[in-house]
Parts: sequence; C-alpha cells; structure tokens
Amino acid sequence: MFSILEYLSNIVIGFIQETGYFGVLICMILESACIPLPSEIIMPFSGYILWKGTMSIIGVTIIGALGNLIGSLMAYIIGFYGGRPLLEKYGKYILITEKKLKMAEEWFARYGHETVLISRVLPVIRTFISLPAGIAEMDLKKFTIYTFMGSVPWCFALAYVG
Repeated sequence: MFSILEYLSNIVIGFIQETGYFGVLICMILESACIPLPSEIIMPFSGYILWKGTMSIIGVTIIGALGNLIGSLMAYIIGFYGGRPLLEKYGKYILITEKKLKMAEEWFARYGHETVLISRVLPVIRTFISLPAGIAEMDLKKFTIYTFMGSVPWCFALAYVG
C-alpha cells in the first residue's frame, strides 16, 4: 500500500511542479469527478511547492476550489442525467460501490442541501456527494455555490499544511 501512495505522490508532485496551477486544476477536477486521486495528496503537495516560491496560497486555494467545482459538476451531471441505474452499472469502474452510493444518498436525504456545503470538508463523502445531489436534482445554482464555498476552506487548509 505504501508503495502505491508513494508512486501516486511522486506523479502528482512531478505533474504539479511541471504545470503549476494548471496541474492543480486538472488533479482537483479528476479528484472531484470521482477518480481516485485524493485531494489529501494533491493540495498538501501543492502547498509544499508553493512554499518553494513558485505559487501563492491564495492562487492554489482558488484553483483547487475551481477544480473541485468543475469535477463536482461533472459528477452532478452524471447523477442528474444518468441517475442511480447508470451508477449501479458503471460505478465500479470509478470505484463507486453500492455501499458508497447508498451512504451518500442516505446522508443527502437526511441532511438536505446543506450536506453539499458541509460534506466538502469530509474525506470520502466530499468526493461522492455530487452524485446523489444530481440524482436528487438539487438546484444547480445552490449546488454550485455550496460546492465552491465548501471547497475553499478544505483546499486552503490542505495547502497550508503542505
């Protein structure tokens, strides 16, 4: 397991070092589109790179949050148009298990729209909450605002720690 994380970390660091803000954006889009590339790797390494003087904390935070928003909108659209049947059929290819989908749906049903805002600072849930939000046909404007506002403190905190 350690070697996988080490390998993934090296790829992320190299990609962000080579591409700067664009790399942060692409990595965060992938992470938020339910691709298993954790923001817990992306943002701290971005913070480390910015510590070296090539990027700013505000820039990394905003770009990370924008990437999160774009990827989350992609997942929302999949949920909105494809619904649960699509995820049940193809979710296994992007590591969305029945258990994860059910957990996100229950969380969303129980706590309502504010779940999107709050879940942006909860590991694992933050990545998959966009799918049930789309399935539930949450208002797109609220989804966009809550996603961006919830992503900013997460991205800032992780980049700062890095």
